[in-house]
Amino acid sequence: MSTSVRPIRIFIDADACPVKAEIYRVADRYRLHVFVVSNSLIAAPMSLLIERVVVEAGPDVADDWIAERAERGDIVITADVPLASRCVKTGAEVIGPTGRRFDTDSIGMTLATRNLMDDLRSAGQMTGGPKPFSQKDRSAFLGALDTAVARLRKAGFTSG
Repeated sequence: MSTSVRPIRIFIDADACPVKAEIYRVADRYRLHVFVVSNSLIAAPMSLLIERVVVEAGPDVADDWIAERAERGDIVITADVPLASRCVKTGAEVIGPTGRRFDTDSIGMTLATRNLMDDLRSAGQMTGGPKPFSQKDRSAFLGALDTAVARLRKAGFTSG
């Protein structure tokens, strides 16, 4: 399909996503199709633009569903670094819930850091968890999502 007529789609790794409401508002504004992918039914507004996808329970099943479908011209929302890495490789725009953009320049170091921290935790080291999600994170996310949509529209992908 030509990029000049291909619509932008948003894929949400939804099980623990704290910015679903923000995504729905932005998607409605730009008339973007949203896939809400989870292991159980997630509440979402009734809209022809929002499609709930419930996958089987199991490790990485939702991630696999998203990674198999996301491509250049799509936006993936996830905090899962391995999923982000897979989607960056397909050319998708990938944004974390705090507004962090994952791209080809940053994903290698991000994945290496994630793996190192995972190894330390497995060895019994106390590494602490992520800082609490804040209003600043929510605002940064909204800015990053708008920027991603604008970047894709400039590249010839459509909204609405």
